Amino acid sequence: MTRRPLPAWLAILLLVTSMTACGRATSGRDAGDAAFDRLAHEVIVDYLRRNPTEATSLGVHEYDSRLEDYSATARSEEARAYRAFRARLDALAPGTLSLGRQLDREVLIHRLDGELLRLEVIRPWANDPDLYSSGLTAAAYTIITREFAPPPVRLRALVARLRAMPRALQEARRNLVDPPRALTAIAIEQIDGNTDFFRTDVPQAFGRIDNPVRRHELETASAAVVSALVDYKAWLQQTLLPASNGPFAYGADTYRARLWDDEMIDTPIDELLAIARADLAKNQAAFASAARLIDPRATPAEVLAGLQRDHPAAGDLVETTQDELDALLDFILDHHIVTVPDAEGVEVQESPPFLRATTSASIDIPGPFETVATDAYYSVTLPDPSWPQAEQDAFMAQWYPAMISNVSVHEVWPGHYLQFLYAKQFPSDVRKVFSASTNVEGWAHYSEEMVLDQGFHADDPRYRLAQLQDALLRDVRFIAGIEMHTKGMGMDEAQRLFETEAYQPAPVARSEVKRAISDATYGYYTMGKLMIQKLAADYHAKQGAAFTLQGFHDAFVKLGPLPLPLVRRAMLGETGEIFSLPGK
Repeated sequence: MTRRPLPAWLAILLLVTSMTACGRATSGRDAGDAAFDRLAHEVIVDYLRRNPTEATSLGVHEYDSRLEDYSATARSEEARAYRAFRARLDALAPGTLSLGRQLDREVLIHRLDGELLRLEVIRPWANDPDLYSSGLTAAAYTIITREFAPPPVRLRALVARLRAMPRALQEARRNLVDPPRALTAIAIEQIDGNTDFFRTDVPQAFGRIDNPVRRHELETASAAVVSALVDYKAWLQQTLLPASNGPFAYGADTYRARLWDDEMIDTPIDELLAIARADLAKNQAAFASAARLIDPRATPAEVLAGLQRDHPAAGDLVETTQDELDALLDFILDHHIVTVPDAEGVEVQESPPFLRATTSASIDIPGPFETVATDAYYSVTLPDPSWPQAEQDAFMAQWYPAMISNVSVHEVWPGHYLQFLYAKQFPSDVRKVFSASTNVEGWAHYSEEMVLDQGFHADDPRYRLAQLQDALLRDVRFIAGIEMHTKGMGMDEAQRLFETEAYQPAPVARSEVKRAISDATYGYYTMGKLMIQKLAADYHAKQGAAFTLQGFHDAFVKLGPLPLPLVRRAMLGETGEIFSLPGK
């Protein structure tokens, strides 16, 4: 492929940096940095004010008693504010800023463009009913699970949010117009879990409440949310579902725009598909090789099925997963994979109800601004106990021991949890608030393969098979997201792709297809991994004999979750090609 010209802003960045790399910052640059810092602070404050649930998760507690405003007026005001901030960022010439601020300026520009794209083009507020019902659960959950303040303080904030929730569900009725049927079905599927959370968990969240007034407030507010959710479910089933005939596909233009705004990737769609299919073919060949080492007489699918039959009982999954974390941390430290900051341990738990339909595992850790709460939760999803036993067993097939290990690498050591431990040390508040998924998910996915390459589990082919099964899953996500949103692939065809090409059981395949509808660019796992692998190779070539894997990893995570083209700029001094292209 011919080398694409650098975007204009990056060409300017390169020129300015090359002229000043060896000199001290001028007073003009100091003034530019100060002006940028003031503007960045305004953007962050405005963003967190509009997204109070996210603010609580990040450890900013000024907005704990607020709930997101879902009204049309709020959306219009938000769009106006983002355009005004965008214009002010444009007016700050990169040449007046130090390198770190130049990078952060690009982060803010892309984030604002991405928010405007979501508000005005993708419009989840108009086509995703689960945004409201599961969003309410998340808003309460962050206050309940994080002990960032004494219980009476958090209780008052929780009650304030609860009281605003029935109004939010009324806004949903006004906003939702002809959504995709699949998204309405997802909301209906998840709403009973959300309702049970408010019926059972929320009233008991703070244990015994001796103050009868406060206890009554919590019980009354929780009951009102339960009633509103019951009514919302009936409305979804009786009114919205029959009218849910909207398309889910983004179309090529919107897909490209989102990938550029969120990840700074401008690689053509057909080239991305070629990259995804090449990686799929490579991983399928490696999967077959690992299967032959386990049992040369069986097919790869038969080998995997044998491993999957050896899964723990659903009731033992949490304990089994917890046991895996200690050995994994010991390996990371003993083999000098990456510097590990001091931290509290991670508690494994069952996934909360609002994550069950579309997420197998997740990590919930203190935000970078959190000063009190230090608890971290690694959630694993169990089958719905109301399912037939055969369906529960099929779901648990994904949790065989080697896969538990691989997912733990991704979520905890040295994946998400390790990267997030560095969050308080990130170079700026911009990088603490805003992140690129190719960086965050790419790092975690890269780690899965990397730790085995470094000798974890002593080359046991069962663990390599599990790593490759997850790699195949992410490859098919990459392909399905593009095909479903830009080339007309339907849900049934996508499900078959997950089952046949990625060896996924039917319940997981169905869940993955549902996620593709609302998370169109979730190929960012594989995109990010491939970009990090190329970055590592290029960094090694630049460092020569001075290169160490730990040095590369430390340098990478300390930069924060920048879009990977900006990481290349910071670590290599150039962007160049971000992928190793097939055939090169």
